[in-house]
Amino acid sequence: MEIKVATGDITKTKADAILVNYFEAMEHPEGDTAALDKALDGAISRLISQGEIKGKCNEVTIIHSLGKLPADRIVVVGLGKPDELTADKIRGAMAAACRLLRRKYVATIATVTQGAGLAGITDEGSAQALTEGALLGLYTFRRHITKESEQGEIKSLTIVSPDKNNLPVLRRGVNRGTILSEATNLARDMVNEPANYMTPTDMAEMATRQAKTHGLEIDVLEREQVQEMGMGAFLAVARASVQPPKLIVLNYKGGKSGETDIALIGKGVTFDTGGISIKPSDRMDEMKGDMAGGAAVIAAMTAIAQLKPRINVLAVIAATENMPGGNALKPGDVVTAMGGKTIEIISTDAEGRLTLADALGYARQQDAKLIIDVATLTGACHRALGDVCSGGFTNNQELLDKVIAAGVEAGERIWQLPMYEEYKDQNKSEVADLKNTGGPLAGASTAALFLAEFAGEIPWVHLDIAGTFLTDKERKYTVKGATGVPVRTLVNLVVSLAK
Repeated sequence: MEIKVATGDITKTKADAILVNYFEAMEHPEGDTAALDKALDGAISRLISQGEIKGKCNEVTIIHSLGKLPADRIVVVGLGKPDELTADKIRGAMAAACRLLRRKYVATIATVTQGAGLAGITDEGSAQALTEGALLGLYTFRRHITKESEQGEIKSLTIVSPDKNNLPVLRRGVNRGTILSEATNLARDMVNEPANYMTPTDMAEMATRQAKTHGLEIDVLEREQVQEMGMGAFLAVARASVQPPKLIVLNYKGGKSGETDIALIGKGVTFDTGGISIKPSDRMDEMKGDMAGGAAVIAAMTAIAQLKPRINVLAVIAATENMPGGNALKPGDVVTAMGGKTIEIISTDAEGRLTLADALGYARQQDAKLIIDVATLTGACHRALGDVCSGGFTNNQELLDKVIAAGVEAGERIWQLPMYEEYKDQNKSEVADLKNTGGPLAGASTAALFLAEFAGEIPWVHLDIAGTFLTDKERKYTVKGATGVPVRTLVNLVVSLAK
């Protein structure tokens, strides 16, 4: 979809559909909505008085202009109560409207800057939210479907302003919204791919293509190199798969110094059978998405490279499959992570923390000042928080507060979960430094405490996205399948740290 900005009068704009808004509890249309209502001989007002238009969030009403306006349709989008308006509600309403119009075979849309001037939302912020709502809400993954789509295609969206001096501001919002949305959709594509199309090698090739396109430095380390670095935990997970493991390292150099200001680490298990501790067959197909953290980190780096913040960012993804087999890791085995810590294997299905342990070790070796890791790590976090928000854990409250704030800006919720000292006892082993699982109680917290051992004293945040990386229904601007969480949170964080 092409997204443009233009100067003009919305009532004189030609398009298949024009979008305006209406707020809950308003007595009559105002502003651009009132101007269009007048041109339609009061059609919008009548529908309000009849109760068809209430202004509730994501309510979409289509009115045919019947030649009274250059546009064929006027679409009134509900934004809820004005004092509760957020950029995220604008994103969600825009997505709902665009999906409905696509089903109606609408090809061109024009809109005003929805919500601008209310609740601290600027014209630039509105343009960004509208762009994100459209591009994220219209996302589809049809690469392996041969049947032609039964829906139309929205080819263009134009954001119209009466003031030509406003155009540069709107362009900035559209540009940022496009970069963030395309990065999120890249992560969605990677997670939605079947595991036979997204092996560790495929993941590394995708990262290499993106690095070349966006000017990132990349190094893909092979098994022998990883072995020389002492990454025994990562390689233990990889050893039963016929697919070779890859340690993917991306670098964005935007800062003045040569230091690593922040490291982003993503879990990259491209398919997780559970290994010898094999998972139930029900919904095992979803385990193609166990690399969602790695996909989010790769995608976030593409956006960071385009936005060019003045900061240095390292990305590390330890990519592998977790398979059963004659050479597989076994319960009771002891492995040695980078740096020398020994780990007793209780469950081979607690493999993600093993790969992350060595990725964290690599980030420490590079003297990262801050570390954020992202992983589909525990069913316990999914059970605790559902698919509404991700779990956040930290050894540094100030850093987690910044991550949560970046998530609020993106509309990606994060809820802090505890890392009490008492939970550490569950990770104690009688034959090694640590066990790789702390048992059935407080599983998300004990997993985070395991990772904390490898983050050390560096300010660190762990995001458990086991519940949020995937959705089975449309919600706001997410569609069924991969969500792309938390790409926009990571980008917002890095940009805010650079400032």
